[in-house]
Amino acid sequence: MNIKLLAIGKTDNKELQKLIDEYTKRLSFYIKFDLEIIQDIKNAKNLSESQQKEKEGELILSKITTSDQLILLDENGKSFSSVGFSQELQKKMNSGVKTLVFVIGGPYGFSDAVYAKANGKISLSAMTFSHQMVRLFFIEQLYRGFTILKGEPYHHQ
Repeated sequence: MNIKLLAIGKTDNKELQKLIDEYTKRLSFYIKFDLEIIQDIKNAKNLSESQQKEKEGELILSKITTSDQLILLDENGKSFSSVGFSQELQKKMNSGVKTLVFVIGGPYGFSDAVYAKANGKISLSAMTFSHQMVRLFFIEQLYRGFTILKGEPYHHQ
């Protein structure tokens, strides 16, 4: 299985980017993983929230193939413990999913078209985090999930 994380806009903070790179490197020992950045919408300040979500949605959907399984990182999604998330990853691998695509949306969330295409939603927290921090938290949780599946000592109960 391959895992792809789509995210809107680049990470400006160099320290966060170093950590994202570190966990991306660690994750590569377990699975093929790609972080793909979708450019910020140009002139977004001249668009309504709805228009911005629509434009971002078109860009997101252009990166998805019909065989991909699309999971949105959404505040209204299902919450998991780290162990529960690792078990969910194992289920996806066992089910024969070729590419699992997770998406971090823009500041206003996702368009209706993206929600309609999604195979599921997960929430990292009831709290709101910056989109740049969510990238780090999510990649770290992917890494943690695979260390749990391998029985490695990274995660402590």
